This record gives sequence, structure tokens and C-alpha cells, in this order.
Amino acid sequence: MNRAIDVAPFGEVTDPRERARLLDQGIDDLVRYWGGEFEPVPVQRPRIPVWVAGVWPHRRPVQRAARWDGLFAIGMDSPDGLAEMAARARSLRAAGTRFDVITEIPPDDDPHRWAEAGATWVVTDFDRAPRESVVRDFIKHGWR
Repeated sequence: MNRAIDVAPFGEVTDPRERARLLDQGIDDLVRYWGGEFEPVPVQRPRIPVWVAGVWPHRRPVQRAARWDGLFAIGMDSPDGLAEMAARARSLRAAGTRFDVITEIPPDDDPHRWAEAGATWVVTDFDRAPRESVVRDFIKHGWR
């Protein structure tokens, strides 16, 4: 499921450490804006949740996500990897604080096994160009 996209032709930063620094700066800016620097401020309190994406076993994105509201685990091959990643992120959080774990799975996978591994949200991944019939069937029948 992990789809690397080459962003260099678009003038984007490609160095992972610099991208991480820019991400941290961008999230801090958003929180500042949502805190009242721009009007209107969001209604959601204390602010709009921030979910940070990460690929296991890279630990820094997990640490970054643990500072915020959730971890969007991308490119997961199995619930076992998700369980390990979710446990690591949650171990960095204060006990009893809400923390979401999100992952993407194909429409023919069972979301319950991912929930048992710690997912609080499961997103259906239809690939880049799904057949319309597959999407319509999923909307009509959901997970089976």
C-alpha cells in the first residue's frame, strides 16, 4: 500500500530531515492559527485534531504523532505491525489521554482484526484508479 511519490520535479524538499522539520513547523503554525491568529477560529475545542502519518519501523514519525492527537499508520502489511506501532505511540502519551490510530486497508480486508490491533479508525483504500463497480459495491454492502 505504500505509494512513494517523487516530489522533486515539483520543487519540493526531498531530504527527509528537512521535510520533518517543515512538518513540525507547519503543524505548530496551524495550531497557532487555530488558536486565534486567524479569524474565524475553529469551533472544535481545544482545537482541530492533528493526526500525523508514519511508516513503521521509523520511530521519529511515531514520536511526532504521540505529541499530537493521532497516528495515521501508512503502508501497513499486517495488524501485528500496527499493534507494535500503536503501542509505541501510546506509551509516549500521558495515561488516559485520547489518541487515535488510523490505518488504511483494502476493501476486501476485515476491519475488526485491525481494531483488535489498536486502530480507532480504518480507512478503505481503493487504490489510485478503482473500478466504479468496486466502489459502488462497497458503499452498498460495506465490509463482509
